[in-house]
Amino acid sequence: MQPTSTASNPLFDRDFLLATMMGPNCVRFAEELTANIPLSPHMRVLDLGCGMGLSSIYLARTFGVRVFAADLWINPSDNFARFRDFGLEDAVIPLRAEGHALPFAEGYFDAVICIDAYHFFGCDPEYLDAHIVPLVKPGGFIAAAIPGLRQEFTGDIPDELRPYWKEDINFHSAGWWAELWKQSTRAAVRDAFSLRSHKAAWEDWLQCDNPYAQRDAGMMEKAGWRYFDSIGIIATVSPAACSEPYLLL
Repeated sequence: MQPTSTASNPLFDRDFLLATMMGPNCVRFAEELTANIPLSPHMRVLDLGCGMGLSSIYLARTFGVRVFAADLWINPSDNFARFRDFGLEDAVIPLRAEGHALPFAEGYFDAVICIDAYHFFGCDPEYLDAHIVPLVKPGGFIAAAIPGLRQEFTGDIPDELRPYWKEDINFHSAGWWAELWKQSTRAAVRDAFSLRSHKAAWEDWLQCDNPYAQRDAGMMEKAGWRYFDSIGIIATVSPAACSEPYLLL
């Protein structure tokens, strides 16, 4: 199988995609998540933890939204060059930002989307209300695709996963993430589910020459397909989430 950005209308050629992915194919996840979010032209969307910008390009090209592509580790100048190559220099704004210090006004975004990054900074029950919800207009959306588990481990980590498992790996089930987000007093969980694109997104990633992909190939071959999942979770922001009234675009 050759990696494609979507099942029906690929935006990226194979070589570009393989060179730019930083994990399981984020564009497949973005396509599946946004099938459940009413995005329309000129909306403002935060792509949090955008990596090298594949998901940002997908969002801007597919929906005509204005994307703020935020990542802590990738140089914004490098991302800007990629966006410019796609003719998106005025549609996607690259910036460097950390998940606990997001430099945006309250109620600024119609949606916040986070793919393959939320588990790094969002496991604190207070994180969602403290750092994400305030940035979203009332009635707006928060959506994440998160690497996780088919079900929570009830005892020790399975022996076959031990060589790959680290204490700071925050992999959990869809139910675990739903319960975490339901602790929010300012957002309502609409859905938490296993992403149908999980296997295809991982198969794309495992074709990369990236050293992390090669490491993951051994893990998935031995045990990963049995235990791992990709979780989608979507919430809407309540009308009382921001201190000032805003209207959705």
